[in-house]
Amino acid sequence: MREISPQIITFGESMALFMPPEHKAIERAASLEQGFGGAESNVAIGLARLGSSVGWFGALGNDPFGKIILKALRGEGVDTSRAKMSDEAPTGMMFREHVAGKLAVHYFRKHSAASRMKPEDLDEDYIRGAKILHVTGITTALSEDCRRTVRRAVDIAKEAGVLVSFDPNLRLKLWSIEEARQTLLPLAEAADYFLPGWDELVQLYETEDYSEIKERLNALKAVTVIKGKGDATVVLDGKSETEVPFYPADKVVDTVGAGDGFCAGFLAGLMKGMTPVEAVTLASVCGSLVVQMRGDWEALPEWDIVQQRLGAKAWVER
Repeated sequence: MREISPQIITFGESMALFMPPEHKAIERAASLEQGFGGAESNVAIGLARLGSSVGWFGALGNDPFGKIILKALRGEGVDTSRAKMSDEAPTGMMFREHVAGKLAVHYFRKHSAASRMKPEDLDEDYIRGAKILHVTGITTALSEDCRRTVRRAVDIAKEAGVLVSFDPNLRLKLWSIEEARQTLLPLAEAADYFLPGWDELVQLYETEDYSEIKERLNALKAVTVIKGKGDATVVLDGKSETEVPFYPADKVVDTVGAGDGFCAGFLAGLMKGMTPVEAVTLASVCGSLVVQMRGDWEALPEWDIVQQRLGAKAWVER
């Protein structure tokens, strides 16, 4: 009997995370808090908390950090049956700090287990059985093998009629903008849902002219969701254009992970039968809740909390 795949599948690198308490600089901190994070695993946790059926896979080192990540994902209800533990390479690490009021991230991910992923590692039937495959540009930036792996996964999905969601997640610490354009723009052309930030579009298309960018986006087959254009999210669906205002946050503590929370909310909304515009409204609520707590994924909301915000119900503390 063939195993049933989760509705949504994503994959990439999840890393051990270390950061000083109370927004200190690393060199002035006496201790570091330990956690983990990664765009795709954050999205997977967010989806699971919103009630979606979701699977995440990638390569982790067979070390304490990899084991922590795998156990936490399983505990959140994410299917990790296709994740692999490597004895040959370690789990990647990142260190985050605030310097002069700005966030700084230091990566130690070169030669990590995830950077060695190859197309042959993919379980093609697992991908074919899903409804949506979600990929990000971060994975493609890790190595040439990772680029080929993402491209192959997208090809498998398209051949099987599985929808493809793509967040470019532009990380210029990992590669040059020229390299990024060569890989990310073809993936945008292949996607059914394209989820760029406005700043990313400006860099990828080399212009700040919205009419020019909009023309490029309307040439894609994808529904495009432009995050952070002014104080709104813009949904381009065919020739229609809809602005969805940001959902206000009560307070902003840490903006890391907001985009992943938004993405999880959008994909969960689609799985619940919402239109793209309705799904963006849900996504906006998720993003606003994430920024109110430190960490990559800890503040990702449960479905009942999001329903409460969407319905503007009063919160009763007991």
